[in-house]
Amino acid sequence: MKKAYLLSSMLLVAALSSSSLVFANNASTSASNHEVSVTQTLHKTITIDGVEIFYREAGPVDAPTILLLHGFPTSSHMFRNLIPALADRYHLIAPDYPGFGNSEQPAMDKFDYTFDNLAVVMGKLVDKLGIKKYSLYLMDYGAPIGFRLASQNPERIDALIVQNGNAYKEGLKDFWIPIRKYWNDRSDENAGALAAFIALDGVKWQYTHGVRNEDTISPDNWNVDMRHLTRDGNPSIQLALFYDYQNNVPYYPEWQAYFRKHQPPILIVWGKNDYIFPADGAHPYKRDLNNVEFNLLDTGHFALEEDGQVIASKIRAFLSQ
Repeated sequence: MKKAYLLSSMLLVAALSSSSLVFANNASTSASNHEVSVTQTLHKTITIDGVEIFYREAGPVDAPTILLLHGFPTSSHMFRNLIPALADRYHLIAPDYPGFGNSEQPAMDKFDYTFDNLAVVMGKLVDKLGIKKYSLYLMDYGAPIGFRLASQNPERIDALIVQNGNAYKEGLKDFWIPIRKYWNDRSDENAGALAAFIALDGVKWQYTHGVRNEDTISPDNWNVDMRHLTRDGNPSIQLALFYDYQNNVPYYPEWQAYFRKHQPPILIVWGKNDYIFPADGAHPYKRDLNNVEFNLLDTGHFALEEDGQVIASKIRAFLSQ
């Protein structure tokens, strides 16, 4: 009886050892057979001048690169659906600016929250990633950041994709009245009038105003944005950028001169119902650029939310020409 018990125990141990080896071998084979697809979006961080910058990346690294620059009050989250729609053919990089999304938020006495400096950080990110040439997708805040990069290094720019991103005075209309007041008088009263832009209802409005069907707009958008907008110290950062936006306007003639001289191919995919950057700011591009594909879409500020598939198709056709 004792011998039989020992024999069965030995057989059980051998079986378990054998199954463990099989499991380990299968796990190894599974890992090797399930490497990440080149079209899978990766979520990475990189340190630029001591600041940890988060970015999304997808697509073949040897394919043409598109740098996706987000607007206010969002982050690279706005490109979450566009990236996989293009990643089979293009190499996509979508960073979060300092103080936005998943990037680090350095204190205001440690970091200069200006559009000049955000452009410097984005330029260093491109350099550190070893990207020599690229196209730019510019939206809202991404426009003054991206146009700095383009006008300073025109030889590195393949094409521009502009979605509700301004470079002309005609594009600054009624929405900008309280912000202009803040530019003229940086008082607590004028700052208070801007608080609604970073409150939940104001952020939601930016996504839903001017859309065809509000039910198609995911509440994840404003909920994700509120994560960084409600960080300790972030409202002051947003006020600093509201105030500094006035320093973009004197650059407009320089950017327009860049358009006229270098004639980068440009795709305009503009939500025509946008109250923040109305279509008045889209038309002037045709004055300075010869190779313009011009599209006004029946949607609002965040056109990707309602017309992402349309925009992806137009990008593919435009860049393949």
